[in-house]
Amino acid sequence: MSGTATLMRRLMAGGALVASLTAGIAQADCRQALALGLDVSGSVDSAEYALQMQGLANALLHPEVQAALLSDTASVVWLSVFEWSGPTSQRLTLPWTRIDSAPAIANVATILREAPRPSGDPSTAIGSSMLYGGALLAEQATCPKRTLDLSGDGKSNTGPHPRDIDGAALAGITVNGLVIGPPPPNGDATGAELSAYFQAYVLRGPDAFVETARGFADFEATMVRKLKRELQGLVMSAHQP
Repeated sequence: MSGTATLMRRLMAGGALVASLTAGIAQADCRQALALGLDVSGSVDSAEYALQMQGLANALLHPEVQAALLSDTASVVWLSVFEWSGPTSQRLTLPWTRIDSAPAIANVATILREAPRPSGDPSTAIGSSMLYGGALLAEQATCPKRTLDLSGDGKSNTGPHPRDIDGAALAGITVNGLVIGPPPPNGDATGAELSAYFQAYVLRGPDAFVETARGFADFEATMVRKLKRELQGLVMSAHQP
């Protein structure tokens, strides 16, 4: 058995452990389960880590994002956040949380802002993060829409290649991307190349898309744009007769 195959088996087993620990979380009133995976590999320095965590917190508090999240409190969004780097370096920062009020969103923002940076393998294992996110979303099987969002500032350099992730591990899950390229004026070409990489190997599902941030300082605005785009269809369907 190849080293990659062995690693994938171990990751799938780890996913099963996540599933067993969170069994029973799936809720009948869920309209979307959204798992956000944040890149904390070695290419992300401490200042960039802070911009990423603060940016996500601020994006969730953005008035238009809050309105979309709370558009139908009878059928709610469930949110989870994890941080990832190497093949076995994933940390669940926010367990599945019911987003049914402004205070619930504010509490999530506080958790994100106060989260210490995890230590671990500094490499970049996108395929492994896809498997981890897929296992997390398997606990929300009753949700009609399940979305995995992966943020990253580089290509995978260890673990299973994203193209080799079996479709069964992500069955029924849309995988979107938020690419973080270098800032202008010289980063556009690199950002475009990384966006093309995500489009070719990471995205899953017919409506999957990737948004590109022009440096970590642009992460917050890009996250706002991405969340509004992901939740737009939910808002429209919630208001249909």
